[in-house]
Amino acid sequence: MTKLPLWVPLVAQQEFSPRSYTAVSAHGVRVTYEDGLDRLDAKSGLWNANLGYGNQRIAEAIAAELKTASYLPLFRTAHRKAIEASNALLSLPAHPFKRIVFSTSGGAANDAVMKLARQYFALDGQPERKLIVGLSGSYHGLTYGSQALSGDELGQAVYAVDRRAIRHIRFDDDAKELAQLMAREGHRVAAVIIEPVLGSGADVVPKEFVAALTKYREEHGFLLVADEVATGFGRVKSWFVSDEWPQAPDVIVTSKGLTNGTSACAALLIGERITEKFDSSESIFIHGETQAGSPATCAAILSTIDEMKRLDHEHLTSQVSAGLDQLIEELQDMQSVGNATGRGCMRGLKLHTRNGLAASPNQVMAVVRRIHQAGAIVQPGPGRIQLLPALVYTQENYEELLTAIKTGLKQAARDGVLA
Repeated sequence: MTKLPLWVPLVAQQEFSPRSYTAVSAHGVRVTYEDGLDRLDAKSGLWNANLGYGNQRIAEAIAAELKTASYLPLFRTAHRKAIEASNALLSLPAHPFKRIVFSTSGGAANDAVMKLARQYFALDGQPERKLIVGLSGSYHGLTYGSQALSGDELGQAVYAVDRRAIRHIRFDDDAKELAQLMAREGHRVAAVIIEPVLGSGADVVPKEFVAALTKYREEHGFLLVADEVATGFGRVKSWFVSDEWPQAPDVIVTSKGLTNGTSACAALLIGERITEKFDSSESIFIHGETQAGSPATCAAILSTIDEMKRLDHEHLTSQVSAGLDQLIEELQDMQSVGNATGRGCMRGLKLHTRNGLAASPNQVMAVVRRIHQAGAIVQPGPGRIQLLPALVYTQENYEELLTAIKTGLKQAARDGVLA
C-alpha cells in the first residue's frame, strides 16, 4: 500500500485506501475521489457544509475580503469585519447575548469557555468553583481541554488528559445523576456544558433534563453552556436549538455551519451575566488565537448568514428533515437496522448483529466503508451510522442515498460483517 506524506487523522494508516478516500474536488452535495468515483455526501463534510460545497456567494465574499485585508489580528485591537460579524451573530438567537469571542474550532472554543467559567467565579470571589460538568457520551473536541470534557472514550488515559476537575453525568435517567452531583458538589461547579443533540450518536437531550439544569442553575449559580458546534445554523432547527429553551444559556458555542465549513472558525456568544462581571472588575480574559476572527473568516460568517436567510433555511431544514424521516422508515425494513436517533437534519440509525447485539465500532466502520464503495458518504457513530445531509438535498439525492445505503448494507451482510 502506498505510504502518504500526510498522517490521516482518526484512522490506522495501514488501513487507509488513498484512491478511494483522497478527495480531489467537491461541489454541491458531491465529492469526487482519486478512484474516479463521484460520491453523494450525506454528512455535509463534517456536518458543516450545510449549504453544500462551493457556494458562490460565500466564496466571493471571502475572496473580496482577502483582497481588502488579507489578515488582521484581534490581539489588543479590532477590525471592522469582526465588529460587523459580531453584531450579526448577536442578532440571531431568540435569547439576548452581549458579546462575541472568536475562536478557530469547536475544541478550542470549548477550551475557552471552560477558562471563562473558572475566571468568572474567581472574579466573583469563589475560586474553589472549578468543576466543569459534561454529559456521558458527549463529544466536544480533541484539544486537551475539550478532550477532557468529552464524555466519549477518546484515549484520554493514553494522552494523560487531566480530568480531575471534570465530571460526567447521564442525561437519560430522569436527571438522577444530575441531582446526585448537585447534592454532592453543586457548590464547586463552575459550568455545565451540554450539546442539545449529541454530536456522537445524535442522541437528543430531553427537554425535562434541560428544565432540571435551569432549576439547579438558579439554586447553585453555575454557568450553563450550550455547545451548538454541531446543532447550530439550521442543522436541527432555527439558528440554535437553545432558542427553544425557556431560559437562555450563559454561553452558546458555535462553529461548523457558522462559515458553511469554509474557515477554521468558532464563536462564543456570551451573556450579560458574564460580561458585566468582567466589565465591573475591569478584568482581562486571557485568551486569544492567531487566526481567530480574521477578516476573511468574518466575511464567511456574514455571507453564510445572508445566504441562509436568502434560501429560507428554516424551510430547508424542515424539508430535509422530512426527507430523512422517509429514508429512515424505508431503511428500517432491513434486517440489520434498528431504531433511529436525532432531530432535524442530524440523525443516527442503529445497526445490530443477527443476534440483536449493537454493532461494534469495527463493524460500523466496515458498513460505512461498504456504503462508501456503493457511492455515498455517511458518518460512523456509536453502534450506528449517522446521516447529516446538507440543507440543499433534493428528492433525487435521497433516492440515490437510499440505494447506496441499501447496497452497502447488503454487501456487509454478504461479507458477514454483522454476523
